[in-house]
This record gives sequence, structure tokens and C-alpha cells, in this order.
Amino acid sequence: MKRIRSSALLTLPLDAPAATLAMVGGKGQSLARLASMGLQTPPGFHIITDTYRRFVASNDLQAQIMAHVTGVTADDPGELARASAAIQALFTGGVMPDEIASAIRRAYADLGGDEPAVAVRSSATAEDLSTHSFAGQHETYLNVQGEAAVLDAVRRCWASLWTAQAIGYRARLGIEPQAVAMGVVVQKMVAADVAGIMFTVNPTTGDRTELVVNASYGLGEAIVSGAVIPDTYVLDRITLIPKTTTPGAKTTQIIAAEGQGVVTASVPTAQSGEMALALPVLRELAALGLYMEQYLGGAPLDIEWAVAQGRCWILQARPITNLPPVPLHDVRWAPPSPGALLVRRQVTEHMPDPLSPLFEDLYLRVGLEESLDAFVELLDNSASLAEFMG
Repeated sequence: MKRIRSSALLTLPLDAPAATLAMVGGKGQSLARLASMGLQTPPGFHIITDTYRRFVASNDLQAQIMAHVTGVTADDPGELARASAAIQALFTGGVMPDEIASAIRRAYADLGGDEPAVAVRSSATAEDLSTHSFAGQHETYLNVQGEAAVLDAVRRCWASLWTAQAIGYRARLGIEPQAVAMGVVVQKMVAADVAGIMFTVNPTTGDRTELVVNASYGLGEAIVSGAVIPDTYVLDRITLIPKTTTPGAKTTQIIAAEGQGVVTASVPTAQSGEMALALPVLRELAALGLYMEQYLGGAPLDIEWAVAQGRCWILQARPITNLPPVPLHDVRWAPPSPGALLVRRQVTEHMPDPLSPLFEDLYLRVGLEESLDAFVELLDNSASLAEFMG
């Protein structure tokens, strides 16, 4: 293992003004801004991106990582999986330098308590941005307790910079692999009674006059992972009055396990049939979401939140990167002059499900092109057109 230069700057307080994108990654930068706003965010600290680089340098990993990812393309799942597995093994076999381990131990101890339960979250320099979110590409570890477990979770977060999904996603976006690094955020766990996701605009319809909240019991991981169908609330952004409330099938919840990690537990039948959020708490969350959106520049946000003993906590916020167009309201369409020939042809309306490559090649690329050519030829032949129209 190489010797690394000594420096005290390996970790930062959660609300540190120096917590820039380059220093702590996208998720870390967002959380630093939220904490500096005075919002109710769980206490914690950043492990900066330079700490990741020092671990990589001290174990001589960079050249080996580049060798595995150079030439890998996004459209070859097998190649992506092989590259990822090889890089994960490099991180597993790497030695944690004493300087880094000591800095993380000190920051963890400063959280207070006897081995407090924490969430250890990956924060890459290319994630949670206005152009691409990388949602779900990197790892988060919940209910981590004890110094050894925290150090292990940090190492696994670093390694998750090189999951097959992340390597492929960066390749599709044209992000150079040598340009990325991984920060890590460590925060005290919130023992959530209810948790979920809030969108400050309607992500399904693109309606900018609506705000959408998804909620379920236990930790928000149940919603993020798709383990439950949550309650859905659609609120008017001006009045914060719900326009629609749709109950979800909240039969299970994810909760902290005894010791490490999380487990899935059943929700009592009587409770699963109720809406998870009371109206005052729902409106408080909505008001917080709009305040955050305004403070962070006005772009629509995807926010993770939790409610514990009636108190609202903000866990994460990122820009929404893929909104549909704003829907048109009160649009009236009048037909053109009588007798006009109107033709509409939209194959995706008839085949919304995924299609096989063979079907795409033979039908979509060959069959449709030939039929379209024939139809255009028909339109150019007035006699054939008259016959076609009957």
C-alpha cells in the first residue's frame, strides 16, 4: 500500500459552506444546502471525494479500474457486469489507510450516542444534477451501527461508483470514467413512522400547478424499491388543498432490524387501509417542498422525506430531470374545411410494451418503411386514391 500525504481534510460537517459538488458529490452538495437552510435534516457528515481518491491511490487501483472500463459500451450487459465485478473485487481487497479510518471514526463518534444507527449514502460527482440524476445507480446502506460497519459501508459506497448500471449510464451520457469520484454522506437514522417521496410538480402529467406526495409506513426504501404501492396525494400548489387522494396497498413496510440493516414487516390490516398522512402533516410537507424549490433556484424537485413522532424530516432533494411537457388547458380544435383528408398513424399506441429486436428489425424498420412508401405512392395516384376512399 502506498503512503498517502497527511491532511485533516478528509471529512466535513454536513452544513459546511465548502461542501461543493466537486468536494462532496451531488447528493452531498444538495444535503449541505438543505442543512444550511435550517431545515430539519438528520445530523451527519461528509466523507469528501478526495478521501475516495486517496483510498484509490494508496491501493494503486486507478490504472486497474481504467483497464476494466476502457472500451466498455453501454449496450453490452455482459461486458458491463464483468467490468463491475472485477472493480468491486479491487475495492474489497483494498486496505483502508489508517489516516482515513481514523478520520471517519472521529466524525462518527462526534455524532454522539453509543454507536448510533446511521444511513451511509453514496454521493457521486455526476449525480443529482439538473441534467441527469443517476437515481438508483449507487448504493445506500441503512441502519449501520458501529465503527467497523460504518467503514465497511463507506468502502462499498466507493465501490458502487462502478456498478454495471453506473458504468453503462455514464457511457450513454458520454461522461469520461476518469472524471468521476465518490463522496459519502453519513447521517443519523430517522426512525420513520411514515416516509415517502414528494414531487413539487406533477411528474406524470407535467402539470406545474400540482404537487404530488407518495407516502407509506416505515422507511422510504419501501417506496423507492417498489416494494409497496403507496398512498398518492395530488395537491394544488397554491392552496395546498388535496385535489385527489388515492390509497395504496400498504401491506408491508421496511423497518430497522435489530442490530444491522433493515427488514420487511407486515402492516396491521386496520392500519393498511388508512391513509398514512394526516392532512396537517401533508400540508406541512407540501409547504416545505415549495419553500425548498424556491430557495434552490425554482427548478422542480424530487424530495425524500420522513415523519417521526409527528416531526417532518427532509432526507434528500434532487432536481427532476425528465418532466413531460406542460399540458395544454382549455384547448379547442376546430376541423379544417369539409372534405379534407386527415391521416393519423402512430404505431406506439398499438404496441406500448417492449418489443423484441427481431420484431423491430423486420416490422418496424422494414415493414413500416415499405408500407409507408406504398401509401405515399397511393396518394400520388389520384385514381388509386379515389378507389381507396371508396
